Amino acid sequence: MRLTDNLRAFLRVGAVEALAYRADVIVWLLSTTMPLIMMAFFAAVTREGGIGRYQEPQIVAYFLATFITRSLTASWISWQINLDVRDGTLGSRLMLPVHPLVAYAVESVGGMPVRVLGSIVIAAVMLGLLGPSAVGHDPVIWLLWLVSIAAAWLLSLFVSFAIGGLAFFVDSSAKVMDAWLAALFVFSGYLIPIDLFPPRVRAVLDWLPFRYQIGLPVELMVGVHDRATAVGLVARQLLFVLGGALATFMVWRRGVARFAAYGG
Repeated sequence: MRLTDNLRAFLRVGAVEALAYRADVIVWLLSTTMPLIMMAFFAAVTREGGIGRYQEPQIVAYFLATFITRSLTASWISWQINLDVRDGTLGSRLMLPVHPLVAYAVESVGGMPVRVLGSIVIAAVMLGLLGPSAVGHDPVIWLLWLVSIAAAWLLSLFVSFAIGGLAFFVDSSAKVMDAWLAALFVFSGYLIPIDLFPPRVRAVLDWLPFRYQIGLPVELMVGVHDRATAVGLVARQLLFVLGGALATFMVWRRGVARFAAYGG
């Protein structure tokens, strides 16, 4: 019962923070408008002729789906971990019966309703502008999308955990996270659809984690893949999630031991 009560407390903390700082959340949502800028750019280009498989309606649907996916899956926990390690707050978290990583994750879930609400608004705009043709219609693909969006969130979470955990070994891992985000925005499909890259680059991106944080859920939402292809890509995404979990476990096991050895 005590463990359950603690988890509920962390969930309430996340929800209260999201409501207390709702203006900050709105600013953050507005700050992720780069897909909308790219949408305007590509839409202008496609008016003169298609790019790959994209005509103007498809490119608009793609970038609106990108905005939704980024809103639902983004994680900024690494910055909080850096702060907690540097000011010693993590020591207090380690004394609680709930593992710090579980607490961070639950707090993140507590703030999810605000992000979901924003995503619903964008989805309504997308359907209002483009109609049902903006998204896929295969129910199996939508089930795979549910798995994929959850996996993308987990992958983002584990990346944030692992990079945040590097703060045990260096003064700050914030620059590492900044570098990761720069690569994510370029190679995930966030700014440029993956299928517009040259074939050799696409082949490399298929085996890097970035696509599976953003690009794959977007592709499933707009109905790019058939069932067999979608199953294979989601399976690969789950392997990246497993790899992220293992990386987090290794960094935190060694990092917490170091943190305790130096007295937190």
